[in-house]
Order: sequence, then structure tokens, then C-alpha cells
Amino acid sequence: MAVNQRLRLLHLARILREETDSERGLTMPQILGRLEEAGCPAERKAVYRDLEALRSFGLDVGALRAKPVQYALLNRDFTLAELRLLVDAVQGSRFLTQSMSDSLSQGVRRLASAGQRELLDKRLHVAGRVKLQSESVLPNVDAIQEAMARHRKVSFRYYRYDEAKRKVMRRGGERYVETPVELVYSDGYYYLVAYNEKHDGFPAYRVDRMAALKVTDEAACRNARIASFDVGELVERAFGMYGGESVLATLLVERQAMDGVIDRFGRGVESVPTGDGKARVYVPVVESPAFFGWVSQFGGRVLIEGPASLAESYRRYLRAILDAYE
Repeated sequence: MAVNQRLRLLHLARILREETDSERGLTMPQILGRLEEAGCPAERKAVYRDLEALRSFGLDVGALRAKPVQYALLNRDFTLAELRLLVDAVQGSRFLTQSMSDSLSQGVRRLASAGQRELLDKRLHVAGRVKLQSESVLPNVDAIQEAMARHRKVSFRYYRYDEAKRKVMRRGGERYVETPVELVYSDGYYYLVAYNEKHDGFPAYRVDRMAALKVTDEAACRNARIASFDVGELVERAFGMYGGESVLATLLVERQAMDGVIDRFGRGVESVPTGDGKARVYVPVVESPAFFGWVSQFGGRVLIEGPASLAESYRRYLRAILDAYE
């Protein structure tokens, strides 16, 4: 096959991918014109052979019912609804900066035809969306995944914000050196769940608050606790990725609050109706301010019945808030 013929076939595939879909096609004169503009002029018979070659290769090239006949790439890797979902997810993501969201959205749009891109151009409006200002999230995720693949520890500095919104390094800027165990995406943020040898525990770190992260040459820890670690169980019981011991909580839930309980724990949550418009719900949780904050949003419609120590901790949590307003 001559070089011009090879290029023509590639240009034809590109033209169909970029400009056609199941709703819009190109007539044969339009295809011939596009090929001529690309420097690969052709006759109709040659283009028909090329279309058949693309079909044999596996592309779903067909003719639309139109006058004159239009040729198009009928089935694409993603439907328009799927592409819209991807763009909305990228634009609505908290852990991406706006520039990162825009760049990724453009990449998603390139998977669509020209006609579909017009429908994807409108940016999703997310009420109250707060975008992070750190560009380090994706590089940090890549580095952590590299460390896990190579069975190496990671080293990083970890910061918080002070009352003046300035970054303040924890531990006075001393570097954390941890064994990465799992990457978790929860409540709009990426977390690294690590194994800490000193405390024999699994702390979680916000990836966007890691600074100067790097993969070390030190071998990662390996032991039975790491091997048996269940990240699914952690995500199910943790609120805000707070660590700690899990307890089986008994919640008395009114009918009006059951939607929120199912949203958080799923329809498979263990629940027993009490017959008075309420139900007892049994869920494993980690005692934390995030869990207490979740309960408090329901007012008195969700009550902690047990264990007694958890209920007492919640009472102290509420009293401390009231004391702060005295």
C-alpha cells in the first residue's frame, strides 16, 4: 500500500471520529473534501474500500438514513451521557484545582464528536463548590502508587492552616516516613492509609496536604496486620477518615431520618423497625467528631442508644459546644 493510501486511511478514521456520531454524519462529497484538505485526495471507489477496511478493523462505521447518504462512526468508546457524567465529575471534584479540572475536561471532550462537544461545553454548576489550591494531588497520587508497586516507604511533610490561613508544617517540619497501604477516595478527598511502625496503627493522611512527597529507598514494612488490612471495612465505619477502634453502635432512627442513614451506610444496613415509626440501626463506627457531627445534623431524630460509653462521649461533645456559646 502506498504511503498516501496509508495516510488516507488514518485521516479518514480521524475525520469520522472527530466529526461524526450516531446523530450526525458526513456525505461522500464532504469526506472527499476533508481528505483533500488533509493532502490525501481520493476517488469515491477508494474511499468506499477504506470504509470497508475500517469496518474490518472493528470500527462501527455505517450509513445514516439521510438524503444524501451520510457516513458516520455509529458507536463510540463512550456515550454522550457517559462523557457528560465524566465532565461533571471532574468539574465537581473538590480535590482538583480549577486549572486541573479544565485540563482534564478538555481531554474528556476530545473523546466526543464535534457535535457532542458542543453539548459538553457548558460547565456544570456545583452549588457551594470549593476547589483546592494545591496542584500536587495528582503527582502525589502517582508517587504513592509507585511506592506501593515498588514496596517502598514514602517520605513527606504534612501541614495544616493556622488562623491567618497560612500553611504550618506539623512536627515542626519534620518529615513523616510511612509505609503506604491503600489510597482511598472519601468525601471528596484522597487519603493515604499508611502503616505506622511506632504505634502499630493505620493513620490516614490527606494527600492534598502532603508537601515534598517522595518515594524512598527504604523497604516498606510487611507483616500480618498489613496483609489482613481491610480498607473496605475502614471506609464503611470511618467518618472523615478518623482512625481508632471500631464499636458497634445502636442508633434509634426516626422515619424522617432513614434516608440519611441509608445514604451513609447503604440499604444493606442492619435495621429493625420498632413499630412506632422508628427503627434500631446497628452500625460499626469509629468514635470521632466527624461521626458526632453526622449524628447532630438530624437533631433528635437519630439517637445513640449504645454502647453507653459512646452515648456519654456524644453528650460531652454536645456540652462542649454549648459551653463555647456561654
